Amino acid sequence: MAQRRCLKGMRALVTGASQGIGRALVESALKRGMRVLAASRSFDLLRELAEKPASRGALAIVQADVTSPADRQKLLEAAERELGGLDVLINNAGIGATGHFADSSPDVLRQIFETNFFGPAELTRAFLPMLARGAKPAIVNVGSILGKRALPARGLYSASKFALQGLSEALRAELVRFGIDVLVANPGLTQTNFARNMLERKGKVALDHLRGMTSEQVAEATLGALERGRNEINLTFPGRLLLLVNRFAPWMIDLFARRKVRQLFADEAALRRPQTWHLPGSSPAGA
Repeated sequence: MAQRRCLKGMRALVTGASQGIGRALVESALKRGMRVLAASRSFDLLRELAEKPASRGALAIVQADVTSPADRQKLLEAAERELGGLDVLINNAGIGATGHFADSSPDVLRQIFETNFFGPAELTRAFLPMLARGAKPAIVNVGSILGKRALPARGLYSASKFALQGLSEALRAELVRFGIDVLVANPGLTQTNFARNMLERKGKVALDHLRGMTSEQVAEATLGALERGRNEINLTFPGRLLLLVNRFAPWMIDLFARRKVRQLFADEAALRRPQTWHLPGSSPAGA
């Protein structure tokens, strides 16, 4: 278990804060009395957030792309200037794509990893000295249920979240010497615009995000886990059920996934099926 903490008065940076889970995390943090630096590529949406009455005096905004070294430096300077330091780094910015690996491109894979893994990793590296000086400091990495069990047509996104999960597990032990905790929050289906903002949407089966948790529920669960000193939370009942089955009977998920792919690509498989050839003068068996 990590440290329990009262979030009131703590200083936090939230990336990907203009909409969805990131925006909900900012609003939830402000309700808890935290001072927040909200970062996103979409400055107009950040400005709307800053104009809310609850944000005045406790929220600073900065336009930044976590994949840019210059922007990561800008975030470091903004945290020092606006907050006087940092206690909680929330790596929430993320992007996705659906489709099969055979139909994808190297560029899409690299864009996903730059945003979902390298950006958070290097932002964490940049903020370590500042966090080490903070009060009960913590890093919160927003992962995914798909970062613990991959599914077809979500492989690129899953791979990036698996990488973030692995780094988080290592850092949880490594950063003990600095007194920094590491929490991973793994949402399942969430009611956001995430699906609309994907780099590619080539998956044949669409996941119904409207049946998932709200962004506000994810944010409350995440900050509640941070208060209680949790190391990891896995969200939504279907998400937890998937991980439970994967723990004890992963072959069941593999079997279901293969069957589904065969059904979806039945026509393509039929075209590639080898034909039966007969020697001249012979006849098919049983003719």
